[in-house]
Amino acid sequence: MIVGSIRLTIRLHGCSSLKEKRGPRQRISQRIRNRFKVAVAEVDTQEVWTLITLGVATVGSSAALVERVLRDVADWVEECGEGELIEEILEIERY
Repeated sequence: MIVGSIRLTIRLHGCSSLKEKRGPRQRISQRIRNRFKVAVAEVDTQEVWTLITLGVATVGSSAALVERVLRDVADWVEECGEGELIEEILEIERY
């Protein structure tokens, strides 16, 4: 079994409160879940208005497949227009 995760840090422009951050965070998270069938959670920077840090995880039988799904998620986040992807950290573990 292969378990992969990617940590994505996204900079939001124009957010001046946690309430304003909620909309983009929910839209990005839900679209990732629906499009890629992966688990998504906000894992850090909860109190920072201009940053969203998401953890995305998936499981599969092939490291190449797991990595491709997670890279596709990162590519989609870059192109979605909700914010600027400023960091990604990919990890793949074999169990």
